[in-house]
Amino acid sequence: MKIYLFSVAFCLFFLSCDKKSNEEKKVAAIPLELKIVRFDKIFFETPSKDLDKIKTEFPFFFPSGNDDSVWLHKMQDPLWRELYTEVQKKYADIEPVRSELTTLFKHIKYYFPKTKTPKIITVISEMDYNNKAIYADSLVIISLELYLGKEHKFYQFPNYIKQNFEEKQIMPDVVNSFSSRKIPVVTDKNLLSQMIYHGKQLYLKDLLLPDYNDAEKMGYTMEQINWCVENEAYMWRYFLEKEMLYSDDKKLIPRFINPAPFSKFYLEIDNESPGQVGAWIGWQIVRSYMKNNDVSIENLLKMNAKELFEKSKYKPKK
Repeated sequence: MKIYLFSVAFCLFFLSCDKKSNEEKKVAAIPLELKIVRFDKIFFETPSKDLDKIKTEFPFFFPSGNDDSVWLHKMQDPLWRELYTEVQKKYADIEPVRSELTTLFKHIKYYFPKTKTPKIITVISEMDYNNKAIYADSLVIISLELYLGKEHKFYQFPNYIKQNFEEKQIMPDVVNSFSSRKIPVVTDKNLLSQMIYHGKQLYLKDLLLPDYNDAEKMGYTMEQINWCVENEAYMWRYFLEKEMLYSDDKKLIPRFINPAPFSKFYLEIDNESPGQVGAWIGWQIVRSYMKNNDVSIENLLKMNAKELFEKSKYKPKK
């Protein structure tokens, strides 16, 4: 009997791998060419007398109400120019980024065929780490100053924030922004709805970034992923025993969903835990749902959190 079960499991694994291999071949065959416009270089290498030319070509970067003196100062300010120099050192060759973006948008085209191929524009912005990469239908804007490496001297941020200031986080950040346009806004404010919303975001990374590991998709270290795997059953039992899943307590979102140095169980394990463990468990629920149900990605993204959870057959690994 054991040999029979092993054979069945092996065949299912083989068929799953073969299916993924065929999908990846179809993705690779999609004709798509991306170009990257280096607005960061254009802005800082253009003579100040030609500012109007840049404003005409890129009006969306120059909101009305700001005098030209603002932009002229930025062009010439020593600190901005030092930041520009550091960005150019890191991204003198943008081809690796362009290649990864091309692969990403081939996957997006495969799963969402109506998606337009966007123009990619790199910028140096105000270090707004909440908007590192912005997908806006026909544009993708990437703030390169936030991908210089977590140990860069310019970063005066807590470790849990700057650990994702790495080049490898560009693609996950683009998917985060893309997913916000594909997943309906959550109207239910309970913890489960928030967990499932973020779980859907992360499941999109499973599809669109198949070569990335779970730590890279989540923005965790491998140690943080391992902590979640080892404590999955304990965390799930905690949520159930405290009757948190359908609670509308607003404090639960910053405790378990929002980026943070650690999650707040108010127990000794807090200092060991990563932030956002609720999002990680939501991801496992969505994965379980897709494993146990034959549903298109479009229908998954639209599905009500309660129905998805009830049909997921989710059981944490012990």
